[in-house]
Amino acid sequence: MFSAATGCSGGGKIRMETRMEQMMEFMKGLDWSPLLISLKTGVVATILSFFGGIYAARQVVKAGPKTKAVMDGILTLPMVLPPTVAGFFLLLIFSLRRPFGAALYGNFGIKVVQTWLGCILAATVIAFPLMYRNARAAFEQIDANLVYAARTLGMSEMTIFWKVVIPSAGPGILSGTILTFARAMGEYGATSMLAGNIPGKTGMISQKIAMVIQDGDYGTAGFWVLIIMIIAFVVVLVMNLIGSGGDKHKKRW
Repeated sequence: MFSAATGCSGGGKIRMETRMEQMMEFMKGLDWSPLLISLKTGVVATILSFFGGIYAARQVVKAGPKTKAVMDGILTLPMVLPPTVAGFFLLLIFSLRRPFGAALYGNFGIKVVQTWLGCILAATVIAFPLMYRNARAAFEQIDANLVYAARTLGMSEMTIFWKVVIPSAGPGILSGTILTFARAMGEYGATSMLAGNIPGKTGMISQKIAMVIQDGDYGTAGFWVLIIMIIAFVVVLVMNLIGSGGDKHKKRW
């Protein structure tokens, strides 16, 4: 019995070591460029959306009802359109066969289609509404008396905005920033239309998953899906922690 138990234990150890070796070989042979490209694209798109979304939200909040309705509709449109439709419009604008795209390349040497710049542009356009909507909602919930009090103290409008409005809207803006990063990093439709899927150049995680599934490589696809799920979970966890930060002193019923 002792020999049998020892044999089973030894066999299990060998199988575990074999699996570890196989996993190490899999990890060594893996192309990590989709993760790096996705992270870089997500960071740059988030920075652009952060400042653009805050500026747009400020202008919309200050606008009149009719102007606000029109501006809000235009700025929110990329969020409700299918990403491939948004990518199609971007392709029409920045294609070298179109006047604007040709002028951009001819005068400044800037090419958008099938480049990493195309990834950034597409991801920014798709993720921008998330930043804008969160910032606008946060701005609309700010107590106007705080702004009035700051004005009576002689603070300039720019100082009031960055030292009073932004800190007061901090949780909403931070949530929008996190959502924007997650959306930009996982973008597929618009980036595929505008930037294509060039390995090591424009190929992001979502595009990699689609490509390896077409090749029947479900192991690699499963690995990248797991990476996306981990990132998504971290994003939701951070948002929940931010959202519950102000509820520490509230009584529960």
